[in-house]
Amino acid sequence: MKTDIEIASSICGRDIGDIAAQVGLSEADIERYGNNKAKIRQLPNTQRKGKLILVTAINPTPAGEGKTTVTIGLADGLRRIGQNSVVAIREPSLGPVFGIKGGAAGGGYAQVIPMEDINLHFTGDFHAIGAANNLLAALLDNHIYHGNALDIDPKRIVWRRAVDMNDRQLRNIINGLGQKTDGCAREDGFDITVASETMAVFCLASDLTDLKARLGRIIVAYNRAGEPITASQLNAEGAMAALLKDAIKPNLVQTLEGTPALVHGGPFANIAHGCNSVIATRAALSLSDYTVTEAGFGADLGAEKFLDIKCRLSGLAPDAVVLVATIRALKYNGGVAKTELTHENLDALQRGLPNLLKHIENLTQVFKLPVVVAINHFTSDTDAEVQLLQQACASFGVQVVVCRVWEKGGAGGEDLAHAVVKLCAQTKAAEHLQFCYPDSASLSEKVHAVATRVYGADGVEWSNAAKKQLTQLEALGFGHLPVCIAKTQYSLSDDASQLGRATGFQLHISNLTVSAGAGFVVAMSGSIMKMPGLPKEPAAEKIDVDAEGRISGLF
Repeated sequence: MKTDIEIASSICGRDIGDIAAQVGLSEADIERYGNNKAKIRQLPNTQRKGKLILVTAINPTPAGEGKTTVTIGLADGLRRIGQNSVVAIREPSLGPVFGIKGGAAGGGYAQVIPMEDINLHFTGDFHAIGAANNLLAALLDNHIYHGNALDIDPKRIVWRRAVDMNDRQLRNIINGLGQKTDGCAREDGFDITVASETMAVFCLASDLTDLKARLGRIIVAYNRAGEPITASQLNAEGAMAALLKDAIKPNLVQTLEGTPALVHGGPFANIAHGCNSVIATRAALSLSDYTVTEAGFGADLGAEKFLDIKCRLSGLAPDAVVLVATIRALKYNGGVAKTELTHENLDALQRGLPNLLKHIENLTQVFKLPVVVAINHFTSDTDAEVQLLQQACASFGVQVVVCRVWEKGGAGGEDLAHAVVKLCAQTKAAEHLQFCYPDSASLSEKVHAVATRVYGADGVEWSNAAKKQLTQLEALGFGHLPVCIAKTQYSLSDDASQLGRATGFQLHISNLTVSAGAGFVVAMSGSIMKMPGLPKEPAAEKIDVDAEGRISGLF
């Protein structure tokens, strides 16, 4: 079997102008980055508002789930059955590309191309976001060096630098060493770009004007009186927005089958809000009858944040949800070793099913959305295993569809496409979406609601620092904001080893910070960190390029 990059490299793709024309965009509406990718300069005047399909998944396992692959394959499948579809997904981060997780361009015969570009520098968006982030850091330290007119407390600087790479060496640093002119020595650190508030602001902004306003509201530090200091007080938002003026335009590419794809923005869902940009999602909805988008990691993270944060702040709402699972991953949740997953094991599948059923319960009963389960098919899956899964989901009135998009592309997603169209026609889900908590709830009540209703926790344990931060943030007027809980993606709990449907646990909150520009409060749970490290054998060691510039080993 060919590798993903071999498959992607074997397909030339259509000229990006032809892809744009499919959705009513002219050459004047796009800015070309060569023949195979472009930015959308402007959208044509249209009243079309397509259906929004959210693709999410069970908690990820080493066995793999293929959420992005199904997202792309579903969009192709919709086109194959005569529907005008567009896929809107996140840009990959270089951290996982060179680390362990891999890229985010799909797999097999359900990919977006040019795969190599998308998984590497693409159109430079992430570099621009990192530059804007670090410009603010530079202006902050420069202000302190030149007299500190805002009376910033160097011990209460909360703004960190960012780089789009897994680099544990940069988590905690001391900068400003050397001579007097080299700045003030202080503790600092880097977050990976996709965990930065700059990325969150970028993805939640509705346009360039809103982006600049949000950048200005970013809190970078506190003064000695305990008052927040914002980017606007440093006169930073204009220059930051200037760096992002081109990046904020959605990127247009295509799938292997020529379905238009908007790939734009990419915060992680375990440490940020995990969705592509509001701008790209809205653009896709105006250009299609069906927009297929995704949220990062499992539904407890990505889908919850998509609904409670992105939808709440943007007014968007999904018309249907596709919940991706694999029989292999469910057997892993049932206690089977990764090396034994290819053998039929109904008992293990039965033990692992509660993870899937909890996600179904959350989507249908907490958020009140219609759901279809997509089984990303492996050749080792047996009819008996599929039947067991179908019977279990039937108790929730949820259909199970076997999806073969990795192997067959859009042809393997036609059954799922038919199920999604039928689901959208049956209900007006957007009118019935309910959030996990109301705006009026306190911050502690919001965290408790997500912990108990979505994760299944018995309650929340707050560190002393978190309790103090709760009081401070509510006193500063941030109690009305939604919460973004940063926790492990591998479990419904904050303990990565607790597979299946974890019960009898407390969610531990270590600290709270406000992302005032993005418009949410971040609650850190467990040992989660905002700067990952590389594994013992990083993927980077297997990547190479030949004399003609052909890349190998990228997946």
